[in-house]
This record gives sequence, C-alpha cells and structure tokens, in this order.
Amino acid sequence: MVGMPDMRRKSPEPSLGPAQIQMKPGMADELMRELAPLLAEDGVDINDLTDIDALNQALQRAVERRNMELFTPVGARRDQAIALMMLVVAAIADDDTKRAGILLDKAQPESPDDSAPEVSSCIGLALGLLDSWLTGQDSQAPVTLARDTRLPAGHWFGQRAAVNVLALARKGRAFQSLGSLIIRQGSPQLLAGASLTLAAAVLAWSRTQGTEVGKLLPAVIR
Repeated sequence: MVGMPDMRRKSPEPSLGPAQIQMKPGMADELMRELAPLLAEDGVDINDLTDIDALNQALQRAVERRNMELFTPVGARRDQAIALMMLVVAAIADDDTKRAGILLDKAQPESPDDSAPEVSSCIGLALGLLDSWLTGQDSQAPVTLARDTRLPAGHWFGQRAAVNVLALARKGRAFQSLGSLIIRQGSPQLLAGASLTLAAAVLAWSRTQGTEVGKLLPAVIR
C-alpha cells in the first residue's frame, strides 16, 4: 500500500505540498450510503433537506462515529493489526528497514473478510497505544518512557509524521488528532510515522527494563 522499498531514506522527505482531495465518481453517493444508517440512528433522513444546519451537524457526528469505528479495530481486524505492527517494530529494532517497508506494504485500504491488516486499523492501534504508554495510562509502561522515547537517527519515510505523532502522544492527543494528521501527512506517511514512533517507544522501553524486544512485544502490543 505504501509502495516504499525501504523505510530509510537517503535524504530528508520533500516538503509537503498543499493538501489535495481527489474525488472519484460516485464517491459522495457511496459515502452517504455508508453514513445513512448512522444518520438514521440520529433521527435524520438524508433525503430531507428542509433543515440544512441540522443535517450538517448530524453528518459531522456520523463521520466522527464512522472514523472511530474504522480506527478502533476489534476482533479479527485488531488481531491482524497487532500481528503486522509487531513484525514491523521487530524489523525496525533489527535495523532491517527494507523488511519493515515490505511489511507495511501488506496493509490494505480495506479487507472486507479480515484476511489482511487494514491501514486504518494499524494507524489507530499504534496511536492508541502511544497515547496510553506515553501518558502513563498503561501501568506497565516505564514512568520515564515519554522522556526516553526518541526517534531513530537518520532520514525515514514518514519521519515528519512521526515527529508530530510523538509530540501529540506525549500529551495523549495522537488518536484524537487522526483527522488533522491524515489531512496534513496522508495515510501512507502516517502509517509509516506511527510505526516508527511505536518502534522508538518499544526500543526505549526495552532499554529501560533490560528486556529483549522480542520478549517485550507480545506483552505490550495487544
């Protein structure tokens, strides 16, 4: 999905251009079909245009609920995300950044049968864990983890996103900032950046407790 041969770059990431929104034919109709059940639960009929303000407010609430569902994986979706994130973090810890990039490519935009990890699930899982770890909500995490977590040196795919994710997670605000992060960075960069930050936190945790990364991963990425 990300399309990168290696998470490491030989030079810094290029500057971000203006945010671009690409509309596919039928995208609006497809989105409205997905949101219709959520709107109906809110007592709103999408065909009733008599109160545009009420419809817009209901649409905003429905989009927020839909995003929460997409980025908060449960069941098989979460299992797939956990498995991929553990492999990616292990590859980064081993400095096998080419393998890390290949693994991230396995994340799919959608997996209706839950046979593959989804981009949204992996991003949501990583940001949720980072918020919990770096603010002390997870009692297992070292109390100095937020201070000790530093992004690896060098140039990385998703590095700009990782800088933002780390700063937000230290305040417990990475997950709630999903919308703005995706708009500013794009999903591929955010997936890579969230993975890089997750790996940095696990490596700091490993150093603090003197526990091998391979033994630590199953206990903390869950």
